[in-house]
Amino acid sequence: MAGSTFGSIFRVTTWGESHGKGIGVTVDGCPAGIFLDEDDIQAYLNRRKPGQSRFATARQEEDQAEILSGVFEGKTTGTPIAIMVRNKDQRSRDYHNIMDVYRPGHGDYGYEAKYGIRDYRGGGRSSARETIGRVAAGAVAVRLLSCFGIEVAAYTKSIGDIEIDPQRFDWEERERNPLYMPDREAAQEAARYLETLMAEQDSAGGVVECTISGVPAGVGEPVFDKLDACLAKGILSIGAVKGFEVGDGFSAARSKGSENNDVFYTDGDGKVKKRTNHSGGILGGISDGGQIVFRAAFKPTPSIARRQQTVNRVGENVEIAIHGRHDPIVVPRAVVVVEAMAALTVADLLLAHRNSRVEW
Repeated sequence: MAGSTFGSIFRVTTWGESHGKGIGVTVDGCPAGIFLDEDDIQAYLNRRKPGQSRFATARQEEDQAEILSGVFEGKTTGTPIAIMVRNKDQRSRDYHNIMDVYRPGHGDYGYEAKYGIRDYRGGGRSSARETIGRVAAGAVAVRLLSCFGIEVAAYTKSIGDIEIDPQRFDWEERERNPLYMPDREAAQEAARYLETLMAEQDSAGGVVECTISGVPAGVGEPVFDKLDACLAKGILSIGAVKGFEVGDGFSAARSKGSENNDVFYTDGDGKVKKRTNHSGGILGGISDGGQIVFRAAFKPTPSIARRQQTVNRVGENVEIAIHGRHDPIVVPRAVVVVEAMAALTVADLLLAHRNSRVEW
């Protein structure tokens, strides 16, 4: 299968299936000498682990990270870093009723049309469990970025039409509720909304917003490998993401140039800064020194227990009710996945940036 590798210098390759023996990732191109151990990776995996609340799949997995190579005495060695997580709570029998039908909202039909075969047990490589490899690799990238003072942080901005209020924004609150919303009131309202949908055997979508702080000006390329284009590729490669925008995003189309332009100025230390950040920290495909801000829109979880119309392999029109353990919303567990892909993208382009010119 092509397309399982991301990045040019800081390269990651994920492998494994939802109901196979395990899921993993190989990280190549990570510099030597970075402090890294399994606890660093586990902290990130715990944030996407299933079974943590009533709004997540009931599948019980430890998702315990094992570093197989590339780390010695607590530091990266510069060689490929292999990380594995073993699957322990597969219930393949939950999927027998869908082995010959195409689930609405899933990639079943296109997958089978491409390969002529598909793993119906949770979707195989199309499963959300594939993101374990991304998150593990993202944890490595975060450790690398921390060496340059760069921080990546994401949160749930909205669920359905319930959006956080900037006036009530509280980073600490993000860790206090299972929806990862930095607004207590919005989180409570969203929880009630999800309870209603669950009773109706339905699901919800939402938006994750991510900030990247500390990226110096000059990261990214001006043509095909623009920083925002690479971020878009990474974020849109996450299952269920259907929209991506940087800075003002689509609202910029409704503004005027005099409103959308970020005015530059020099501060007291002689540093070039901007008075606003409509660009979301990226201009001309290159970081402009401001905080990078982008959003990812996630569609509702397609696996719902409500009966739906579909077709089977022989072309018959049939009904389907999807059983098993599924999230009524993927957004809260996807927050750390967005952080991971953002970190991987910036780490790769940051290393490329260091080759941009020679200064004597």
